[in-house]
Amino acid sequence: MVVLIGVYMFIEVPNLNPLFFDGAVFWAVIITGFVAVWGMFRFGEIIIQLNPDVSQGERPVNYVSRRKFPKWTKFLLAAPWIFIVLTLIFSSVFIQWKAYRDQLGTSQVMEFASDMQAVDLRQVPVVDKELALNLADKKLGERPSLGSQVVKGEATIQRVNGKLVWVVPLQHSGVFKWLTNLSGTPGYVMVSATDVNDVEYVENFKIKYQENSYLLHDITRHVRFHGGWFTGIADPSFELDDNGQPYWVYTTYKNLRGFSLPEATGAYVVNATTGEMNRYTIDTIPEWVDRIQPESFIINQIDNKGEYVRGWLNFADKDKFRSSEGHMIVYNNGRCYLFTGMTSVGSDDSAIGFIMVDMVTKDSMVYQMSGATERAAQQSAEGKVQHLGYRATFPLIINLGNEPTYFMALKDKEGLIKQYAFVSVTNYSIVGTGETIQLAEQDYRLGLKSAGISAGIADTSTQTKAQGVVLRIASEILGGDTEYKIILENQQDKIYLLGAVLSDELALTQVGDKVVIEYMDSGDGVLQAVSFDNLSFSQK
Repeated sequence: MVVLIGVYMFIEVPNLNPLFFDGAVFWAVIITGFVAVWGMFRFGEIIIQLNPDVSQGERPVNYVSRRKFPKWTKFLLAAPWIFIVLTLIFSSVFIQWKAYRDQLGTSQVMEFASDMQAVDLRQVPVVDKELALNLADKKLGERPSLGSQVVKGEATIQRVNGKLVWVVPLQHSGVFKWLTNLSGTPGYVMVSATDVNDVEYVENFKIKYQENSYLLHDITRHVRFHGGWFTGIADPSFELDDNGQPYWVYTTYKNLRGFSLPEATGAYVVNATTGEMNRYTIDTIPEWVDRIQPESFIINQIDNKGEYVRGWLNFADKDKFRSSEGHMIVYNNGRCYLFTGMTSVGSDDSAIGFIMVDMVTKDSMVYQMSGATERAAQQSAEGKVQHLGYRATFPLIINLGNEPTYFMALKDKEGLIKQYAFVSVTNYSIVGTGETIQLAEQDYRLGLKSAGISAGIADTSTQTKAQGVVLRIASEILGGDTEYKIILENQQDKIYLLGAVLSDELALTQVGDKVVIEYMDSGDGVLQAVSFDNLSFSQK
C-alpha cells in the first residue's frame, strides 16, 4: 500500500493539505485503507484454499472474523468522511451566501469616457488566440525539422516591453522526443497582437519545464516537489520578463470558506529554463508579471455577486445579473484586466454594464451603461457581411472618441482576417465595416453621424483642420470601398486619405479646388481624414 500511495503521489501530485477538498479526500482514503487492512489482519484471518470445491460453493479466498472491530476503529474509519461532509455543509451557499456574494469586493463605479483610455487604432489588437496559434504553426512550418520535434502549447496574451503579443511555448511532441532533448525545447513563438505579419521565433531560451511533461520536468510536479505539497496551486501561465526569459507563473490560493471560495494569494514564479523558483505574494510580485488572478476565479466571483445579490431565496430573480458569454484580456493604462459585460438574468442581447477586474490585485471597476452584449455585437457585424459568410472574433470594447465601441475582426472559413468591424455598444444597429481598420472606422463614424451621435465622431485631442488648394487627387478601390488621396499645394509633404463615405463632393473634386479637411494626425506623414468640405462649390 505504501508503494502504491507513493506511485500515486508521484504521478498525480495531489494537494496534501486537508483544508482543501482533494487533500481531505486523499487523507480520508489513506486512513480508511490503512485502518481497514490493519483491522482485518488484527481481528480476523484471510484463508486461501488452493483447491476449492466449486460444486460446494467454496471460494478460493475467504475472510474469517475472529471478533468484532472495536468502536474506536469504526470511529477512526468514519471521522475523515464526517469531516468532509460537515465542511461541505458549512461552506455551502445556503449557509455562506453573503461570502459568495461579497468575495469580489466593492467595485468602483467609473465613467467610461474619462476613465477608459482612448485607443490608438494603430495598436488595437486584431489577432485572437486562434489566429495566433495558426500564425505560430505557419512559422514552425518554415523549419520542417523543428515541426516534427515539438507541438504548440497554450498561447498567452501579454505586454512585453510595451508591445502587446501572444506567446506560444514549444513543447515536446512525445516521450521519445523528450528523452532526446532533456535540456528542453528550443524556445517559443511570439506573435504580435496588432500585426499579423509580425511573427518571431525566439530560440535563445530553452524551455525545460513544461505543462504535461515527464517525470520532474513537468511544471506541476516540479512545483509540488519544491515546497508546494500543502499549497493550493492553479492556472499556470507562460509569461516573459522584459529580457524575453520565459517563466511559469503558477497561482497560489486559499479557500475562504471550507472547501469553497478559492482566493488567489500570490504565485510561484518558475524559470522555465533552469527551474529556479520563488514564491511571491500579490504585493511583492515582479512588475513584469501581468496575471495572478485565474480567469475562472474572477468569472465565478462576478456570477456569484449577481446570483446572490438578494440571497439564495430570490426565486423571482430580482436584480440578478451574470457575466456575458465570453470575456477578454485587455490593457488599460499599462495594467492587465479581465473585461466582460454584465447582463440581466433572462436577457440575451442587452448588457446592463461592463466590469473590468485587475488581473493582479483584483481591484474592479464597473461602467454602468446599457447596451448590447458581446454576442449581440458579433451577430450585428456578421449580419452586415452575411453575403460573404464571415465570422466575427470575440469583440474588444474600446474608447473611440469617447464613444464605447466594440471592435472585432471578420474572418473567413480558413480563419484569415478579411475585414474589420466597429459596432456601437449603446446602439448595435450602428455598424461600420471595411477592408482596413481605417475604412471600417470611416464607415462607423458615418453611421454615428447619421444617427445623430456627435460625441464619437472625432477625438479632438488629435484632430486637426487643414485648408488649401488641391494639387493632386486620385482614387483607388480597396475591397469594394473607394478611398481618395489628396495633396494640397501648401502641404506637399503630406498625403490625406479620405473614404468616399465622408462626402459626396469627393467624387466631383478637381485639381485647383479649395478644400477644408479635418484629419487625425498619426505622426507618419499619412493623415486619415474625418470630414471634408469643398469650398469651391459654395463659392461658385
